[in-house]
Amino acid sequence: MLHDKFPFELPALPYAADALEPAIDKATMELHHDKHHQAYVTNLNNALKGTPGEQADLAGILANISSYPAAVRNNGGGHYNHSLFWSLLAPANGQTPTAPVLAAIEARWGSLNDFQEAFSKEALSRFGSGWAWLIVKPNGSLEITSTSNQDNPLMNIIEAGRGTPILALDVWEHAYYLKYQNRRVEYINSFWKIVNWEAVHQLYTKAVK
Repeated sequence: MLHDKFPFELPALPYAADALEPAIDKATMELHHDKHHQAYVTNLNNALKGTPGEQADLAGILANISSYPAAVRNNGGGHYNHSLFWSLLAPANGQTPTAPVLAAIEARWGSLNDFQEAFSKEALSRFGSGWAWLIVKPNGSLEITSTSNQDNPLMNIIEAGRGTPILALDVWEHAYYLKYQNRRVEYINSFWKIVNWEAVHQLYTKAVK
């Protein structure tokens, strides 16, 4: 996905729209993926058309986002963030972190439970629209951070909390409002039941190489 090139396309969900129920309902998934994410892709292509950005991959665009107009920042971030988010979810099957990921989490936060509490707090305290992230910092350590709107830790406009995302949670209201209304905390709690820890492991392994 990070080597995605113009013209960008909406990636298919790696599971059925109702596969994450009851944590995320079918109607929300269809609206979120088919409408919201598609709009980011369409607007990103329109913003890049006829510009040098047509020659850059998505990773290159994000790493140099300060050189692009707001439409590319907002929609490029939206495309990357959502593409990553879909891959980090899976039908609830009792997945737990792999040994390397768990060891890194325990080294930083002491326990998986303490990490989940810290991540949930970050997601809950993000005012307005945005994302919560678990990132691998350049020194290989883990950190929890958050960004507003469709910004992400890959962008060169982020002063603190830059790194490689390995877990993400969308806390825009459109991600949860049909089912949870204003109960963001319930949405966050449900998220932990559908984390694709194998995908987190793959991203972590790649980031620390």
